[in-house]
Amino acid sequence: MKKTALIIMIITLFSKFFGFGRDIVLSYFFGASSISDAYLISLTVPSVLFGLIGNGIVTAYIPTQSRIIEDSGEAAGSEFTSNFTNLILIIISIILLFGLVFTEQIVKLFALGFSGEVLELTIKFTQISFWGMYFTALISIFSGYLQIKNNYIIPTLIGFPFNIIIVISIIISSNGNYNILAFGTLLATASQFFLIALFVKKEKFNYSLYLNLRDDRVIKTLFIALPVIIGTSVNQVNTLVDRTIASSLALGGISALNYANRLNLFIQGLFVTSVITAMYPMISSYASKQNYEGIKIALRESIIIITIFVLPMSIGAMLFSNQVVSLLFGRGAFDDSAIKMTSSALFFYSFGMLGFAYREVLARGYYSMQDTKTPMINASMGLILNIILNIVLSRILGIGGLALATSIAAMCTSLLLFFSLRKKIGPFGIKQISISFIKILFASLIMGGLAKLSYNYLATSLSQNLSLLLAIGTGAVSYFVIIFFMRIEDVDVIVNAIKMKFGKAVG
Repeated sequence: MKKTALIIMIITLFSKFFGFGRDIVLSYFFGASSISDAYLISLTVPSVLFGLIGNGIVTAYIPTQSRIIEDSGEAAGSEFTSNFTNLILIIISIILLFGLVFTEQIVKLFALGFSGEVLELTIKFTQISFWGMYFTALISIFSGYLQIKNNYIIPTLIGFPFNIIIVISIIISSNGNYNILAFGTLLATASQFFLIALFVKKEKFNYSLYLNLRDDRVIKTLFIALPVIIGTSVNQVNTLVDRTIASSLALGGISALNYANRLNLFIQGLFVTSVITAMYPMISSYASKQNYEGIKIALRESIIIITIFVLPMSIGAMLFSNQVVSLLFGRGAFDDSAIKMTSSALFFYSFGMLGFAYREVLARGYYSMQDTKTPMINASMGLILNIILNIVLSRILGIGGLALATSIAAMCTSLLLFFSLRKKIGPFGIKQISISFIKILFASLIMGGLAKLSYNYLATSLSQNLSLLLAIGTGAVSYFVIIFFMRIEDVDVIVNAIKMKFGKAVG
């Protein structure tokens, strides 16, 4: 799993850099403005109405499809996938009809501070974005199908055409035809589907128009998915609450919160998603064989690997939030006010980076055992806490308060999931995890101190951006040297994997 996660991580790194390029282009041409706010809300609406279902689909689909193939063969697996896909497409059609009829009311719910031309533009954007739900559903299902076939690369690569098309649409739309933003995003989503469909076909998947609403397997999968959908919807509602309050705090507040969260999601997507992508099909297979020891080992390894990469990133983001935002977005229409709001949000998101990461990993442990109820309950408790903290902290810290509320809620949810999972499957190496965490924390603090000292020294004679890059390099080198000599088991495995890949390349 570790080697697979490393390969996915490397590919994801390049994909995420393209994604960052997309956000940088958006910030350059539109800054934190009413146009970018309208565009971001138009993406949020369909993701809330369907994105939650998409996550539930792939989470419930993978263990069910794995069991069907194992018990009944590939033909039965193709039949089930076709039936499941056709049913989901029918559900989307109903959601789409509802969304098109009540677009204005839905947008007003998502952005209380919008009115006039901004509201009208958001409605137009959203009506276009709704059609992308069909492609999103198919991508979710087919990504799960390829992961079952041990093809993790293609689901990771589909981000490249997506980002390229959106960048082109942003540049073209900057001339004044803003509808191209929404149409470009729709085309970008479609490109992901067509790419992934080519490789699903190569796996000899036989799609059919077969539809059987009484299939017990489909009913069971939907039953398993329902708590996941509700639990995921809680996270989407958190986003909704954050952006609704942000729309009333400041013009461009939604965009500032989004840019900061994109930096957070970059780290999550690069390290956390890479590990989960490799881990989840594996622990689902363990669960189907009731191999609880295998589940424990995989969860422990995943937590430690994620900590190795995310903890130093979290400390670095706290120390250099303003400089990082200035480096990435501080140009074009992205003015000082936007930098200040975005860096404040990034600073407070940094507190919860490990909380976000652990929550996703631990939830997969439950899902692999088809326990989707526990994560749903914990997510609901996190939602209540987030809403309360949003109201309180936004009055004190503004946009930063919304980010801090989300971070605190994520950390509390992770702790609840951890203790509940320990009761469910027994101890899974808390001593080893704690020892590794302390070592990683020590190395991260040393890294942060050296990076900060380096930056302060270099900034006296060099530009801010160059000083930041050199300080990050200094911190990164010192960090990996320290943890290498601390003899953390998972670090040794990663180093050996890199050596093997390098040796093959040289040979």
